[in-house]
Parts: sequence; structure tokens; C-alpha cells
Amino acid sequence: MTTTSPNAAATQAPLTDAHALTGKRRIAFASYVDENYLPGFLALLRSLALSNPGVCEDFVVLYDDLRPGSIAKIRALHPRIVLRRVDDGHYDSYKKGDQDNYLVRKAYFILDVFRIREYDTVITLDTDMVVLGDLGELLQLREGLAAVPQFFYGQHKLNSGLLVIQREYLSDAFCARLDATGRSGDYELDKHDQGILNAVLDGDFIRLDARYNFVKRRLSGDLPVPEDTAILHFTGRHKPWQGGEAGYSRAEDRWREFELSDADFHAAYLASSGSLHHDLLVHYGTPHVARTGDIETARKVAAAHIGAGDYQNAVDILSGVRIPLDEAWPHEVLGHALMSVSRYEEAKAQLLLATAAPNRAATSYARLAQIAWVHGDNTQALRHATAGISVDPTHRSSRLWAQRASAVPSQEQGSAEDQLAHVAFYMDRQGNAGDKLLPESVRLAFGPDTGSRRWHPVHAHRLFDEAALTRVNARRGLVIGGGGLFIPDTMPNGNSAWQWNVPDELLNRIDVPIAVFAVGFNAFDGQSYRAGRFRESLRLLVEKSSFFGLRNHGSIEKVRAMLPAHLHDKVRFQPCPTTVTRRLVAGWQDPARREDTILINAAYDRAGLRFGHDYGYFLAQMARAVRDLGELAEVRCAAHSLDDEKIAFDLRREHGISMPVIPMYDFDNDQIRDLYARTKLVIGMRGHAGMIPFGCGTPIISLISHPKMAYFLRDIERPEWGVSVHDRHLAARLVERSKDLLADHAKTVADVHGRQRELWKVTEANAADLRIILGG
Repeated sequence: MTTTSPNAAATQAPLTDAHALTGKRRIAFASYVDENYLPGFLALLRSLALSNPGVCEDFVVLYDDLRPGSIAKIRALHPRIVLRRVDDGHYDSYKKGDQDNYLVRKAYFILDVFRIREYDTVITLDTDMVVLGDLGELLQLREGLAAVPQFFYGQHKLNSGLLVIQREYLSDAFCARLDATGRSGDYELDKHDQGILNAVLDGDFIRLDARYNFVKRRLSGDLPVPEDTAILHFTGRHKPWQGGEAGYSRAEDRWREFELSDADFHAAYLASSGSLHHDLLVHYGTPHVARTGDIETARKVAAAHIGAGDYQNAVDILSGVRIPLDEAWPHEVLGHALMSVSRYEEAKAQLLLATAAPNRAATSYARLAQIAWVHGDNTQALRHATAGISVDPTHRSSRLWAQRASAVPSQEQGSAEDQLAHVAFYMDRQGNAGDKLLPESVRLAFGPDTGSRRWHPVHAHRLFDEAALTRVNARRGLVIGGGGLFIPDTMPNGNSAWQWNVPDELLNRIDVPIAVFAVGFNAFDGQSYRAGRFRESLRLLVEKSSFFGLRNHGSIEKVRAMLPAHLHDKVRFQPCPTTVTRRLVAGWQDPARREDTILINAAYDRAGLRFGHDYGYFLAQMARAVRDLGELAEVRCAAHSLDDEKIAFDLRREHGISMPVIPMYDFDNDQIRDLYARTKLVIGMRGHAGMIPFGCGTPIISLISHPKMAYFLRDIERPEWGVSVHDRHLAARLVERSKDLLADHAKTVADVHGRQRELWKVTEANAADLRIILGG
């Protein structure tokens, strides 16, 4: 059986298919449900949430006769229900027994699971099961078809109910084998097994521990359910919701733990220990707050909304309850939500109330400092940040805002009419190395002078007010660029819903030429812009711009999809200037010799969106890769930010591998370029851990956890230089491709230079247009 490799899939997929580009596994649960077994299924959904409160994957419901009211009950218990009606005539050609027997029908209809194509892993659960323990091991399975062997009939056959099915079995080829066996009649079908599936597999499946499908009959004589049971299966004719069966009362008591009203279920979930999945927290917490007005639940739901970028929903749920004056934490969260939708005065009032509690004061003062800084009031920002440090001297955010507020702005040397205004994210001293380099790289694309004689900085995160408008309109033009500014949550605001905090009314009054230069659309796989506010701001920006260049074709297609057709042609390709660094830096010299090193970079912001359930797998694969790459060169960790050092800590703790860490967040721009120019190979997960070394002429391999990495590799026609962090053979592919790139290093470097020449041609052509638009 053949499968499509992640790289081939990415090459064949639509330009903006984030899943195909990142290779991130899509996981779903699935059950066949009818009216008779509906009570069992509702108990199953409750048990899944209560036993695994941090897990929320799609749940595919196969059905043929559910009433609308029953569907409503199902949807009330799970936020990600996917309904799929089964074709009750599909199996007419099968040679089978009594079609009216529910167990027989279910055995056929569950075969429809193998006709699902939207997921990489599907976990089937019978409606007479309850989940009692952690299913993390099942979610991390990546290969084959796994099941528990039958307890009564030996190890050759799998037991019905639980199947963990991977992509290669969710295929037309495997379905054809099932159909052929079904038509032949060469199988046995009874209430105890998946006859057709057992006949096709003939014992070829991954055997799971019995605790993942612990059948009731093992408890005959009223034995207790073993404590390590993860899934309890009520096999047999008598079900707990139908009155049960003598001799199994202790098992049925475990089932009845999940026979709850919605109100009791919501309360039980919200009282769960450990991390709660934000989708489940919102789904259960919202009606609980409406019913009870509970402040603590409202705070948790609001925080979940903030984590998902739903800032207005966070405001709405906390505004709908009465928060006592002495409840500091809800005030702080409401203040956070309000400032994220640019309701700054209301936010300040809430945050000031929160400063009264010692455990929330530092965070609240830091947010107050942020609001003051956004409004250009450095004095007040420093006062608030200092108050935060006085409460907690270790508070990182308060220290950050103190540094920003106390920084001395560079003195402008040139006259306004000779300057370009430049909107960018100007990174802090110990901030992300890639973002630190970007503003200077953008300026280099307009000429060798990147200082204050020619440029007037406008920090994207500061509120663009009347004074800022006056300063910009006094310049000869406005350049907007320096990273993936089209992202909703780095520094949220309600004025634009992207990184530049600009109200439409002021954007509309800019009367100098606007050039949007090499901006990226940076939404992760699974992250979206939920507000129409972004589309409206984007449309106005495109209309106002004389030049609108995005740094990859994936971003171009994403942005065009949000615009009216008449604006599509205004959106053009402008590579990130870091990718042509060798052409931009005056007096650039390629290194006469390179250090015998391989640099590895991993990113941990929004780790859930990057890794899903696969971080443990990724780390184990990287451990193997680092060991093998050490045979080729010395392997070092290139940390663009402080958080990037985590891979070195985790590899040492979990796998005993030590790797030197290079703190690039402490580097200046020349040091960043110098490091990347002198190494032999960079394996990077951050976008600019690929683009910067490439621009310096250094071979790269991208660890793809974000679509933008694949966008760039497509643009340079080298998709093979990328490997998904979810790749089944990640370590082997990294080592193999590293060997290929290093085998004839001079040839590889020449290839990088050749790819770079193509990007330079685009940049030069755009520069000619920009000289006309902006002058100079």
C-alpha cells in the first residue's frame, strides 16, 4: 500500500492548504449512534470530557436515524461534533445475517469509518463504553491500526469497540479490501467481533493493553473495575441504561457516574483538576455562567477566549456578571480583554482595581504600563512598570515595559521632507533575533542609509494618533514592513485587528504615498482572524497603498481571498529582504571558510498549534537526529528568543543529550548575520531561522510547524528543503537531507545563491517602481 509523503502532499496541495503544508496530524473520535444507544453515547461524551479534560478533537457521529432533538443533545455535550449520515444501502451486496439486529447493523456501519478522508488518525469508541482514564497514549499513536485483542477468543482477533486507525487505512484501497471480503461472505459476524475487519487483517494489527478496552465480562461476579482501566466496555446484551445485568453492579456504578444532568455535568467539568481545553471550557462554561452567574467560571471562560484571540467574547462574558470590588483576578482579565479591543479607559479602571491584590498586582501594573506606552506616555508607563517590579522583582513583563519606557529615542538628524516614515515592530534588546534584524533589512532595500537621517520610526504597536499622523504626513512617504504584521494576537488591538494599531479614520487621512513592503500573513494552522474588523482595515490599507507587496505567494493568496476582486491585482510579490541580505549589505563578503557547525533552532510560541499531540515524538526524533548529525559537524542550538532554549533543556533532561546554546537574542544585527554566514547548515523552525541564513548564502532545512515556512520554500522552488515536525521519519529525513546538502557544500551554496538571484530580480523590479512612487 502506498502513501503520499508529507513533502509530496505539500507540493500537490493548494497553495494555502495549511494542513498539507505543515503536516500537522488531524485527529478525530468516531462512533455509530442510533436512538436505542443514544443514552450510552451521551454518557460516553461526558466520560471523555471528565476523564480527559484537556482533550477536544472532532467527534464524528455516524448515524442513520437520529431525531433532531437527539442531535441537539449530542451537540450540547461536545463543541466539535461532525455529523455523517451512513448509507444504509451500501452494504446490500454483503453476504450477512439478520439486518434488523442492531449489533449486526452497527458492525457494518462502523466500517464507514474507513471511508473518512478528512483525518490522519481516527479513534472509534462504542456507545456502550465509558472513558475512565487518560487516552494520551492513543492520541500519540502514529502508525498502523491498533486495537485490544479479544479476551475470550485468543490473540488473533481484535476486540470490537476501540480502533485507532491511521491514514493508510483510511483509504480507497483498504475500503476495497473490506468490500471484497464483505461480498465474498468469507467471514463470521456475531455480537463479539468485527468479522469483516478481522478477516481482512488476519491478526495484523498493533496490540493495545486490555485497559483500553476492558470488557465487562471480565468482571463477572461483581468484581471491582481495576484502577488503571482507561476504557470500560459494557459488552453483552444488557446495557446499564436498560436496567443492567446481575453480577456487574460495581461496573455499572462506574457508568452511572456519568449519568448526569447538563448542569451537574458542566459543574463537574469546571471543577476538574489539570489543564482544561479552551473549547470545552467555553462550551460548558458559557451556559454555566448564564445559569449561575459564577464569577470564577466567567473569568476562566474569558481567559480561554483571550487565549484563542476572541477578545470581544471575553469582554462580553465578564461584562455580563457582577464582579465584586475585591475580586482582583476577574478585574484583571476583563482589563486585559478590554485593552485588546482598544477600550483603554475602561481597561485602566479594571486593572487599577486588580492592583489591590498582591497576587495580581504585578501583572495588572504591567498591563497599565503597556496601555500608557501604547499611548506614547513613557513617564506613566515607567511609573506603572516600576510599581509592578516593586511588588514582584522577578516579574518579566514589568521589567520589559520598564526597559521600553526608559529607552532613549534616537535623535532624528535629517529634515522631514528627506525622510521616509517606517511602521515596523521594533524589537526589544533581548527580543526575537529575527524580528530585531527585520526593520534594518527593510530599510536596506531602500538604500544603504538605515539611520535617523533618512528614516522616521513608527512603532506598529503604539496607537497611531493625531500627532503620529502629523509626523507621517510631513515625510515624503510611509513604508510599512518588518515581519508578519498580519497576525491577530501578538499585540491585539480593536482598531485594526492586526499588529499596526491604526484606526481607519486616521489611516484614511494619510496623504503621503504608502508602500507595504514584504509583510507576511502569519496565522498558524488552526488559528484564524475571527473579526470583520481585520478585513475592513485590510481593504482600506490596500486601497490607500501605492505599493502592496507580500513576502510569499501563500500570503498573497490568503490576503486576496479577503479582498474584493478589483483589489486583487494590487497585491504583489515582494520577498522578505532578509532573503537577499548578501545583495543589500554594503561591502558584503562571503566567508573564506566556514565553521564546522550545524545550527538547530526550535520555536515554542503557540506550542499547541505547532506540535498538537506530537511534541514528545518530535523531541525523540530530534534526539536521534542530533546524535547522527554530530557525526557530520558540531550541533549547536541557535536561540532566537529565550524560549527557544527549551529544546536544549528538554533534550538533556529527556534524552541525555547536551547541545551548546547560542543566545542570539543578545546579538546585534551584524552578529546575527555573521553567525549565520559562517555556519555550514541551519535547521530552523522559525521563519527567519530559514530566511536569514538563506539570505547570507547558507544552506537551510526548515522544520515546518507553520505554513509560512512551506510558503517560502515553494517560492524558491525547493520544497525538499523542508520537513514537517510531524513527519513519521523526521530524524531519518533530517539526517539524510543534511548529508545531501553537505556532501558537496560548494555546490549547495551555489544553489542557494542561484535561488537568491531570482528573489533579487523581483526586488530590483519592485525597487524601480518604488523609486517612482516614493522618490529617491
